[in-house]
Amino acid sequence: MTLARIQSDYHLNDTLNRFLNSSDYDSSCLCNWTPLVDVVENEDAYEVVAEIPGMSKDDIHLSLEGNVLTLSGEKLTVSKDGTVLHRNERSNGKFERSFKLPKEVKAAEIKAQYENGILTVTLPKAEVVKPKQISIH
Repeated sequence: MTLARIQSDYHLNDTLNRFLNSSDYDSSCLCNWTPLVDVVENEDAYEVVAEIPGMSKDDIHLSLEGNVLTLSGEKLTVSKDGTVLHRNERSNGKFERSFKLPKEVKAAEIKAQYENGILTVTLPKAEVVKPKQISIH
């Protein structure tokens, strides 16, 4: 039973590859992509880590409205004059991701760093969000 499934998956992949490689197919319609993102919370801040390889930091845009962080940009396909692109498997095109943060953050203290294709955004929590210990007298 497993062998039959593997074979049917192989045939599906083979059919799709032949279709995508045919000269009648316009690959420019495959322009949307979504960067992979992790959102992590610790005691003092939220951290958003996004994989966005092959882009300049000037082509990546961040905005914060209320408690919604939006990440957007456009990754262009680079081609050289006089060349023919036979296969394009790398992601490209416009993207936009929005993340609703559970609590408010200190907007003035947000830091973003882009290095080796990884964008790291640190959003410090607002004081009202941090848990406070109350001593009993």
